[in-house]
Amino acid sequence: MTRSHKPLLEALQASHSVCLLCHVNPDGDTIGSALALRLALMATGRRVEVFCQDKVPDVFLPLPGADSVRGFDSLSEGERFDLLLPVDVSEAHRAGRIGDALAFDALSARCKGTAQVDHHGTNPGYCAVNDVDGTAPAAGLLVKELIAQLGVPLDAELAACLYAAIATDTGNYSHGNTNAECFRATADLLEAGLDLPAWNRRLFQECAFAQQLLLGEALSSLRLRANGQLAVMTLSRNDFARAGALKEHAETVVNQGLRIRGARMALLAREDETGIKMSLRAIAPDRVDTVAARFGGGGHAQASGCTLQGELAACCDEVARAMEEALL
Repeated sequence: MTRSHKPLLEALQASHSVCLLCHVNPDGDTIGSALALRLALMATGRRVEVFCQDKVPDVFLPLPGADSVRGFDSLSEGERFDLLLPVDVSEAHRAGRIGDALAFDALSARCKGTAQVDHHGTNPGYCAVNDVDGTAPAAGLLVKELIAQLGVPLDAELAACLYAAIATDTGNYSHGNTNAECFRATADLLEAGLDLPAWNRRLFQECAFAQQLLLGEALSSLRLRANGQLAVMTLSRNDFARAGALKEHAETVVNQGLRIRGARMALLAREDETGIKMSLRAIAPDRVDTVAARFGGGGHAQASGCTLQGELAACCDEVARAMEEALL
């Protein structure tokens, strides 16, 4: 299947400078897709900058151009762009904040036009041009098509960025959203020079020492609910301190819960400076997006998140009870 991206292509073709925007707590899809689009647009002679409220997680720093991602504090007073383009940002507030102003609003004031590319079915279409397909397993697949329609050939650097996007959002091709399109796209990346063994190891097998220690802290909290169908873990700020870990080191911890035989859902509740972050996962046909939505969050059917305010144990129990109710 090849989608037409004509409205977005026209917006890009009319723009000489483009501001790409990643979502908060960036994952491989938003980072990989933005970096791939950056390379492709630069190849067409455009000025391109990538912004993200939060730092690029260490695991993605080897990607081509990752060191060019800018924080909002680097914006100069007179910096302007023809087009603001959020990538894999499901809602405007997911762009983050600059003081009391939404990053999207603050940046859009510096741009002549706005457009977006995203694959979240819940996306409300907050830009002037909305290239959104909720059936796509990853934004990286949409960006790959867009790059082809821009007339930019794939090379090894583009392939690495797109692989990071597609592979991470499909759980290394293991989530329920993985389909034949993912494998056909990856075959194209291999033909373009993707070093699959090397990038697979960097993204999915290697980790920081502190990340392993943090995993130990989480596993020590592991409890089963709903007759073993729901695996629940917690991480307090003290757990992060003991492990010497960063919040990015917790991103994949929740998946450990689904490794338990009989588990259909998993929950990780972690404490940080903004509240209690909940990571919810499920094995199809069970879904957790509706649960996350009850608490003001969202995401995908089998991978969602939300943030609560309160005490860690109480918040964790509240969401866990809602997940129990959602078990089919």
